[in-house]
Amino acid sequence: MRTLVIGSGGREHALVRTLLRDPEVSDVHAAPGNAGMAADATIHQVDPADGDAVADLAARIDADLVVVGPEAPLVAGVADAVRSRGIACFGPSAQAARLEGSKAFAKEIMAAANVPTAMAVVCDTSEEVADALDRFGAPYVVKDDGLAAGKGVVVTDDRDTALAHAEACGRVVIEEYLDGPEVSLFCVTDGETVIPLPPAQDFKRAYDGDTGPNTGGMGAYSPLPWAPEGFVDDVLERIVTPTIAEMHRRGTPFVGALYTGLAIGSRGPRVVEFNARFGDPDIQPVFARLRSGLGGLLRAAATGELAEHPGLRWDDRAAVSVVIAAEGYPESPRKGDPIQGLEAAAALPDLEILHAGTRVDSAGVVVSSGGRVVSVTALGTDLDDARARAYQGVETITLAGSHYRSDIALAAARGEVKLSAASG
Repeated sequence: MRTLVIGSGGREHALVRTLLRDPEVSDVHAAPGNAGMAADATIHQVDPADGDAVADLAARIDADLVVVGPEAPLVAGVADAVRSRGIACFGPSAQAARLEGSKAFAKEIMAAANVPTAMAVVCDTSEEVADALDRFGAPYVVKDDGLAAGKGVVVTDDRDTALAHAEACGRVVIEEYLDGPEVSLFCVTDGETVIPLPPAQDFKRAYDGDTGPNTGGMGAYSPLPWAPEGFVDDVLERIVTPTIAEMHRRGTPFVGALYTGLAIGSRGPRVVEFNARFGDPDIQPVFARLRSGLGGLLRAAATGELAEHPGLRWDDRAAVSVVIAAEGYPESPRKGDPIQGLEAAAALPDLEILHAGTRVDSAGVVVSSGGRVVSVTALGTDLDDARARAYQGVETITLAGSHYRSDIALAAARGEVKLSAASG
């Protein structure tokens, strides 16, 4: 099977690496890729949001499967363009990708499917925003209605900050605050059948102790030793299956990866948000633990044959991913700095370096080209061991001015993640 991965971030590098481990996959192409992906796959230059250009490339290389990684191309209809050429594509249609492209649409779907989520109000004016903030009270949760690369959400006790964020966004969704730890659950679906992956937890704030601005994600781990028994089955029954069924009922079946971001609070799991693709970096520790073929899974979803899939096999070990970010990230990341120690880190046992914001300069040196530059993913006998291996890799890599969180998976490793009695 010849596969084409669309995108240039850490998620796409993780897809490339995991596809390469699948004996069913003969070769992997990527577009536009990054410096790390160029070492693993055949790279092509294409605008990932240009559906016709992506479809032309897929036809030219005779791709058996196209995997669209990022949200913006999905919302732009790239998967539709590829499928219109008769090429199997893993990724939802533009209509189905509205689950991520519009927070208001996602709330509409959840209401129709009776899915537990936060109470919310869609606001178009500053007056509506002010009324909604007063209705729900602090902590204030303000979400940009459209795509914002994981950084369109503000949670704050400061009403003026909440108002300012709403003003900057335009149309927003104001929600009640959901208590409890957050969980990422990824499910692969062909529009009817659903196969869940093990849950992960990611860390959105830039700095230790969940401080600093929101980011696209600074690290993640899997599995979750503190998750309630039967958690995944419960979420499938109450949330994922009804959502997929509602999308199918509307004539816009969701084919691809459905990310369900959940808060496990005093009233049980409730949806924080849906995404229409795998998360970055929270899919990376999950893929690190996958021992069956990813290509066969994604192709079965893309071709409507997921019900015949034999199922997935997983490594019993824990995995931890830590992101190294550029100086100034997330507000104004500095670019063009050389990255050293990548080969030495990659040589460490049970460790993988995934590139996100990297490129090769005119001198052949790998340099930073984005905010989140690389991530280090390690497997270990438990979270403590995986953390130690991951941070050994992080400390082997040098990038001027860079920063990373030192507390990824720390609370879970110490047994400090607590659930209320009602939630588990």
